[in-house]
Amino acid sequence: MADFVDSTAFNFEQGQRARKLFAAVVLAALDDAIADDKKYGNGPDQIARWARSRDGREVLSCAGIDPNERVVKGLMEFVAKGVRTSVALSREESERRHAAELEHADAA
Repeated sequence: MADFVDSTAFNFEQGQRARKLFAAVVLAALDDAIADDKKYGNGPDQIARWARSRDGREVLSCAGIDPNERVVKGLMEFVAKGVRTSVALSREESERRHAAELEHADAA
């Protein structure tokens, strides 16, 4: 019985590591699209084309993201904002965004 539990826990951890790896690929694709947007102005189109492709759908699924049209629109909006993923995921950026939302809510 203990062997079964150990192997189940091991398989779960392996799956979690694989999901994180594919999530990193999604973040890299976002960064590439942001770079394309700054250089050529077609970043949102590039990420949408990738996310709708067979490879993109497969990577999104393996990362635990449902590859539907709502997700594609969200990815396009993220790229259009032009904030790199490393910055967007940082604590400072999160706090700045939260403060700006509170400021906007107070003004309204």
